[in-house]
Amino acid sequence: MKAGFRQSMAWLHTWTGLLLGWLLFAVFLTGTIAYFREEVTLWMQPELHGSVPGPNSAALAMQRLADIAPHADNWTIALPSPRSTTIDLLWRKPGEEGGRRSGERAVLDATTGEVLHPRETAGGDFLYRFHFELHGLPRELARWIVGIATMAMFLAILSGVITHKKIFKDFFTFRPHKGQRSWLDMHNMTAVLALPFHVMITFSGLVLFLYTLYPFVIEAPRRGQPPQAAQVQPQQMEAPPGQHGPRMGQVDTAPADLVAIGPLMRVAEERFGRPVGRIAVEKLQSPRPEIVLSARGADSLIAQGGGGGGGGTALRFDGTTGALIGAPPPRELSAVAAVNAALGTLHRARFADTWLRWLFFLSGIGGTVMVGTGLFLWVSKRAAKHARAGRTPSGFRLVERLNVGGVVGLSVAIGAYFWANRLLPVDLTNRADQEIRVFFGVWALACLHAFLRGPARAWPEQLGLAAILFAGMPLLNAATGGGDLVHTILQGNWILAGVDLAALLGGLAFAYAARATATPATARTARPPRAPSRPDDVPGE
Repeated sequence: MKAGFRQSMAWLHTWTGLLLGWLLFAVFLTGTIAYFREEVTLWMQPELHGSVPGPNSAALAMQRLADIAPHADNWTIALPSPRSTTIDLLWRKPGEEGGRRSGERAVLDATTGEVLHPRETAGGDFLYRFHFELHGLPRELARWIVGIATMAMFLAILSGVITHKKIFKDFFTFRPHKGQRSWLDMHNMTAVLALPFHVMITFSGLVLFLYTLYPFVIEAPRRGQPPQAAQVQPQQMEAPPGQHGPRMGQVDTAPADLVAIGPLMRVAEERFGRPVGRIAVEKLQSPRPEIVLSARGADSLIAQGGGGGGGGTALRFDGTTGALIGAPPPRELSAVAAVNAALGTLHRARFADTWLRWLFFLSGIGGTVMVGTGLFLWVSKRAAKHARAGRTPSGFRLVERLNVGGVVGLSVAIGAYFWANRLLPVDLTNRADQEIRVFFGVWALACLHAFLRGPARAWPEQLGLAAILFAGMPLLNAATGGGDLVHTILQGNWILAGVDLAALLGGLAFAYAARATATPATARTARPPRAPSRPDDVPGE
């Protein structure tokens, strides 16, 4: 370790970043894409692209459930949202226990109520799960690995801040076409630009891994705290107007034994101050079924941290009279639990609207570039030294090639994952697993390609392939049953258009990088740069 505090921090910054850099790059990239995992999943199911939300989506869902699940004990309806254009149905039979994988499901066209049959796909959920659980490893082991990497990332950020005393000047400094100096400027710029995001995302990630890394830290429930499922005493309320009259013959009616859903939703939305996101019909086989309406989103980070839906914001109605029964009481959390819920919400961006989610996405891209440029800097800095010495250690050659496979190879694998979603037969057995196998197969081939071709050739070749895969996604979407980019923009369907545009811009960025790296590496590293006099110039000296 180097003498002096800042020199020691530079050493720590370099080696924590290198030893876990490839894993951190994968975690950052897949986690960044996972901010739009619902949109990615929708893109990967072109059978759903024709659905357009309408004003009668809730009534259509109730009518359809009455047809296909008349003997169920409860129904759950997820209504269209700014992130989804379809209606998702779930129902369970009497006596069937709840759970993520229990019950039967269906997807409806939000305009016609037609049952849709989307292809099987791992979708955005695979990238989301890979972000913190990797794949193919025992869950606890995988979380330990990612948790340790997250801790290393936090150390790298803190030591990087200490190392660079001119941190704000670095934000405004970029010198293009200067070889190693340009890579250092890009590393500093992306680090400083989203520094608050990087600190938040790594610290909140550590908090989410708290029970994995510190399993003995358990907060006991507060004494006397009422259970969350408790309800206030039933309130008597006049049934909403319009509940009586013809039932099955109107669009805004429900099954014969239930009140119309429309008036209940208007009452709930007036109280929530925002739209209803989920409808649950419980005790269907009893004389007094109940309807629970949950708000879309939440009005605080703490409430949203408790789960999806409205974070506990819900109203319960009598299903036969429409009278308001009550509402769940506010969640009572200790200060520790409240902070934990808020950090979890921030990390997952559960609270974010579309524009704020894009800001998180761009910040995540900045973090991904920061890690990638840091890995390249380690190689670029030492290449000149080894060239002067006339020998190249095997460890250096290994890192050179792993950089290609770990950085560009992963990007190629993600692009191939999207293409496999459209090119694999729709009726293929275990289709979602086959998509994942394509992802890992292409990634392994990219790593092998880096060793066979060498970094000088592998960089531009793989970057060029990544450019083709991502820039071609809008054309692939239009050619394989999805909506074409021009049509989705004119239609105002920014969920699908956003995925296509992001892929197109990513492809252009990869194309630029491929052109920049097409110049032989020796042309940029043979001339050694001026020896840095301060650790601000090149970290880890």
